[in-house]
Amino acid sequence: MKRILITGGAGFLGSHLCDTLIAQGADVVCIDNFFSGSKDNIRHLFAHPYFELIRHDVIHPLFVEVDQIYHLACPASPIHYQENSIKTVKTNVVGTINMLGLAKRIRARILLSSSSEVYGDAQVHPQREAYWGNVNPIGIRSCYDEGKRVAETLMMDYHRQNRVDIRIVRIFNTYGPRMAVDDGRVVSNFIVQALRGEPLTVYGDGRQTRSFCHVSDLIDGLIRMMDGEGTIGPLNLGNPAEFTILELAELVLKLTKGRSKIERRPLPSDDPVRRCPDIGLARAKLGWEPRVGLEEGLGRTIEYFRATLGKNG
Repeated sequence: MKRILITGGAGFLGSHLCDTLIAQGADVVCIDNFFSGSKDNIRHLFAHPYFELIRHDVIHPLFVEVDQIYHLACPASPIHYQENSIKTVKTNVVGTINMLGLAKRIRARILLSSSSEVYGDAQVHPQREAYWGNVNPIGIRSCYDEGKRVAETLMMDYHRQNRVDIRIVRIFNTYGPRMAVDDGRVVSNFIVQALRGEPLTVYGDGRQTRSFCHVSDLIDGLIRMMDGEGTIGPLNLGNPAEFTILELAELVLKLTKGRSKIERRPLPSDDPVRRCPDIGLARAKLGWEPRVGLEEGLGRTIEYFRATLGKNG
C-alpha cells in the first residue's frame, strides 16, 4: 500500500485526488491550512481508515514518512491569491522548498501542480511546454505567476543537484464539483450568477479564450504523471478545445435555463487574451487526453452548485 501526501488536500483539486487515490487503495495523508480549502470537501473521508488529515501550512517544515508527494498547496483563483500576495509567494517558494526538502530526506517522488499562468499573456498559440512565457514580473498577478515559475525552477534544481525524483505538470483551467462559490473563477462565477438570476459579468469584450478541463480528467492526468516513468515534465494538462468567454456564458445560460443579462466590465490587468494547451506531450508520454466535453462537464457542475446554493440559502 502506497502512503501518499497531498498538500492542499482539502481544496477543489486536492479533495478529488484524495477520493481517487483512496479508491485505488492508497493510504492518504492530507494537509491543508484551510486558507482556500474547505473541510466540507473532505468531510466524507474523516472516518475512512486510510485517510489522515493534518492542519498544517507548507511554509513551515513537515516531517512525515510517505512514498509520494502531490504538492498542490496554493490558492489558485485570482481573488484568493491576490488577497494576500506575499503569502502566495511564500507558499509557492518556501512551501515548495519545504516539500522538496522532505522528498529529498525520505526519497519520495514529488509532483508539483504548476499552472498555465507560467505562460502569462502568451504570444505563442497554443501553448507548448517549450515556450518560456510572457509574464509581467511586477503585476498584481505576479505573486502567483512568478511564484509558480520559481517553484518549477526549484523542482529542477533539486532534481539536478540532489537527484530528487520529480514531476511537473502545468494545469490549465479546470472546473467541476467542489469549486468554491466565491472563488472568482469564470465557470463558478457564471454558474452561480445564472442560478441566482444575477447578471453574468464578462470582462473586456468577451472574445478572450480559455480551455476548460473537467476535474475527473485532470485527476486522471495527475496520477498518470506521478506513476509514469520516462518523463519529469514540465507537461501540460488541460483540454485543447478553445472557447470564448461569451460562448461559455451563453452555454451556462442555456444549461441553467437562466434569463440573466450579460454585464460588461473592464478587463483586469495582465489578463491573458488566449489560453489553450498543446497536449501532444501528454498524449505521447501518458496516453492521456480529456474525455468529458464542456456541455457534459458543465451539467455536472451546475447540479453541484444548484444543490450547494439550495442548502446554504
